[in-house]
Amino acid sequence: MKITLLALVLLIALTTKPLLGATGAAPEQVVDTSGKKLRAGASYYIVPGITLTESGDDCPDVVTADDFQGIPWTFLPVNTKKGVVRVSTDLNIYSSADIDCSNTVWKLDDYNSSTRQRFVDTGGVLGNPGSQTIRSWFKIEKYEDGYKLVYCPSVCKDCNHPCGDIGIYQDQNIKRLALSYVPFTVKFQQA
Repeated sequence: MKITLLALVLLIALTTKPLLGATGAAPEQVVDTSGKKLRAGASYYIVPGITLTESGDDCPDVVTADDFQGIPWTFLPVNTKKGVVRVSTDLNIYSSADIDCSNTVWKLDDYNSSTRQRFVDTGGVLGNPGSQTIRSWFKIEKYEDGYKLVYCPSVCKDCNHPCGDIGIYQDQNIKRLALSYVPFTVKFQQA
């Protein structure tokens, strides 16, 4: 009887979910084109090239895709102490290029009624997770043979915001990053 009871207790312990407060496995680490871990605060090219384009003034403020290398970008996870970038984790994206006149932190812009799009622009807030900075948080997810960029922040549980993949919207002569049903497949190359 004692052996049967012990076996039953062990079976239940091994097949049930972890207790509250137990930590699960950390999300997978994002790797670059060389197979090395993306480091928080380091510079990487997003391939195919992602750059900044001017929207009318003298400062580049529109995040766009191009056929060239683009400019270097830095990823800053919500938890900077970890040192690496992980999939499905909130992070800020900003340019590490020498651009004097522009705040290069990505943000999801307001809904544009003429194009019926929500574009990725600059002018976001670095750090300070919460309702005031909700539009500045993005994620990297595994997708096909690479990754995709996603806007669906979890830094504010009570905030109401859209969620979606980041794709390409052809806007006149430029390819703008925007929320899309068709994700833009990317990889990361150390700058």
